[in-house]
Amino acid sequence: MTLLLTNARLVDPGSGREGRGALLVRDGIIAESAWGRVPDAPEGATVVDCEGHVLAPGLVDMRAFVGEPGAEHRETLKSASEAAAAGGVTTLVCMPDTNPIVDDPAIVDFVLRRARDTAVVHVHPAAAITRGLRGTEMTEIGLLGEAGAIAFTDGAHAVQSAAVMRRALTYARDLGALLMPHLAEASLVGSGVMNEGELASRLGLGGIPREAESLMLERDIRLLRLTGGRYHASMISCADSVALVRRARAEGIALTCGVSVNNLALNENDVGDYKTFCKLSPPLRHEDDRQAVIEALADGTIDCVVSDHDPQDVETKRLPFAEAADGAVGLETLLAASLRLVHDGRLPLLALLRALSTKPADVLGLPGGRLAVGAPADLVLFDPERPYVLDKRSLRSRSKNSPFDEARLEGRVLRTFVAGREVFALADEPARARAA
Repeated sequence: MTLLLTNARLVDPGSGREGRGALLVRDGIIAESAWGRVPDAPEGATVVDCEGHVLAPGLVDMRAFVGEPGAEHRETLKSASEAAAAGGVTTLVCMPDTNPIVDDPAIVDFVLRRARDTAVVHVHPAAAITRGLRGTEMTEIGLLGEAGAIAFTDGAHAVQSAAVMRRALTYARDLGALLMPHLAEASLVGSGVMNEGELASRLGLGGIPREAESLMLERDIRLLRLTGGRYHASMISCADSVALVRRARAEGIALTCGVSVNNLALNENDVGDYKTFCKLSPPLRHEDDRQAVIEALADGTIDCVVSDHDPQDVETKRLPFAEAADGAVGLETLLAASLRLVHDGRLPLLALLRALSTKPADVLGLPGGRLAVGAPADLVLFDPERPYVLDKRSLRSRSKNSPFDEARLEGRVLRTFVAGREVFALADEPARARAA
């Protein structure tokens, strides 16, 4: 299949280049990047007029929870991939928090086969660091990696034992594996359900201090100094954690980190009158912390932005705030919610797309995230100025627990391509493809 995408605003975060141009795609690979000109369309090629909209590498989401296997009523690999495509995400990493847990090579193989058969985007399973996500016994990292696990994490669970984490980091170093732990010191989290502070006190809710995250991060940095290896803090959410990452890098310690789009776009005030769709882990923080992580993303301290897509049904969300499950869906709103930073003048579009595509691909060792010749033709076409009000009923995810429900968003995905094949087109977007 040959595809020519013309009249586009090309944004390539891999090279830092932006401008008018066209892309020629052949057999799922970018065959030509034409800046400032339109190449001749090969005979039989499909030509798409992008009408001046942004054409960029597809997003790479490093943290998405999927119910399959075991909780298909919340999400399947098929529905998650369709939600991802609608949000411009062409690659997602699914967490091991399933039933059974992804702590055995056979389960890794099952996820890969199901994704191959049903998903419309690239799906890579992350395997558990510890058996049963219990934090006591390390998994067979080598065998899981050979089976196809792209990284290792205990998902929504933090590895509480420093000894277990040290062993995991040592094995990961020797095997070239990537660890992506969640950061939450359990005894400090306790019965807390939102950010600790004045607002939590006024709402009568138990608070989670920032130290529950920063102490865990500081422990892991010290262990990383001891062992070496590939380490990615999956999500940081407060100023203290930002300072720790900056200090570690100044000392020459190699680590990367991410942030949830929820902690970039929302703060603890969005909990409002006990809105359970805003009950998350890490919790929504104080506005000062939100500003700190935005600045860290702008200066490159934070490498990646993730959706932290975590579908929950009404039985786990339509409960009193303290009893509701953590989590929010986010694949379909990842780009639009992140674009708030661009519209507010806090971040250039190139920098945002670098954190959404190029850097995650680099951290994971994947070839995407760029518009270079020879790169996979995983692409998103979007209008960054197009406004809309999110209606959760329109979400393709099986669960509807979006913290952006009824929010005004700006930025709409028009088309998504995976290996040059169109996997999503906005329903009200007229067909503009023609045969050459």
